[in-house]
Amino acid sequence: MTLTALSTPALLVEQSRLQANLAAMQDLADANDVALRPHVKTHKSVPLAQRQRQRGAEGLTVATVQEAETFVDAGFENIRVAYPITGRNKHERLRALRDDATISFTVDTVTGAEQASAVYADAGAPVDVLIEVDVGHGRCGVHWSDTAAAGTLAHRIASLPGLRLAGILTHAGQAYDGPSDEETEAEALHRASRHERDRMLSVVSALAEADVPGVTPDPFEVSIGSTPTMAAFENTERDGFRVTEIRPGNYVMHDAMQAALGAAALGDCALTVLTTVISTQNKPDGMARAFVDAGKKVLTTDTGASTNGYGLALADAASMQPHPGLHVDRLSEEHGWLSMTDTADLTVGDRLRIVPNHACVTVANQDTLHVVDGPSVVGTWPVSARGG
Repeated sequence: MTLTALSTPALLVEQSRLQANLAAMQDLADANDVALRPHVKTHKSVPLAQRQRQRGAEGLTVATVQEAETFVDAGFENIRVAYPITGRNKHERLRALRDDATISFTVDTVTGAEQASAVYADAGAPVDVLIEVDVGHGRCGVHWSDTAAAGTLAHRIASLPGLRLAGILTHAGQAYDGPSDEETEAEALHRASRHERDRMLSVVSALAEADVPGVTPDPFEVSIGSTPTMAAFENTERDGFRVTEIRPGNYVMHDAMQAALGAAALGDCALTVLTTVISTQNKPDGMARAFVDAGKKVLTTDTGASTNGYGLALADAASMQPHPGLHVDRLSEEHGWLSMTDTADLTVGDRLRIVPNHACVTVANQDTLHVVDGPSVVGTWPVSARGG
């Protein structure tokens, strides 16, 4: 099948770029002596996760119970839910998966730990729990500087029936903020990556000093991960502890956000949206516009540091050259609004490819990934965990 046979909008994954991205991250993990546990919320696709495992990934990271169920059903045997699971129903669903897989999840409050214990106390073998740490993003997690709070939570988890304190975990989402002050993109990535690593090592060192049971360099886990911080990651040691695991997700695809941050080149972006021009108009204000059949349900309204518009329209998908005369400046539900300059010559029925700002959200809203090799469609993969 060729691209011309596809109905639009369609998600295309360039096979060669995907393979290069998979290899590069596995090489980084191997060079730093860490396990790669990729976050599959980016692609939600069993066939793609199988390729990550074939490359050397050790387990998977998921964001939801439904994602955990989907990948356990597909035969994956080591699943980490990088999310503070709350509610008896969700814990019971996770507990049911333990007959077929090793399951772990995070907590960041004593209340959350006690709720989990109530479900797993009579389960026979304890479930692995990791404390979520906030290293600067400001979302969930015990703040890295509050070692007293981390120690209190760790001691409580260690005392609760049904739970085993297995490690600490973070997501350095502040890396998506981009440079501050006079920083370059590269300097910002190095700063965020250094903070993520060093702040986590300071927390685990403090837990060891507080005599939390089980907090020794082996096997206690120090789990970090975001695609931008991986662009500058170098492991190190403090008091015998090292980072043991990385959990990037977006790296399989990359997107316009990663390119704007300097975490990837535009040529590394494996995911594009194939879309069709449905209308062209010259408006009274003098603006020439093209409208395409990929709106916010496909491209999403997410923007990030240094992104310009709602995706990058390409002049040439083979060389990943942006189109100088097209700008994706508005989205409605089913319409992408592109402004055109004199260098753009689009007409109704023309097709173009757009690199989305945020690959994870783009994929989550679609059913299918079309794997392509240039103009040929060489595979079709389901978005297996869509909706969860």
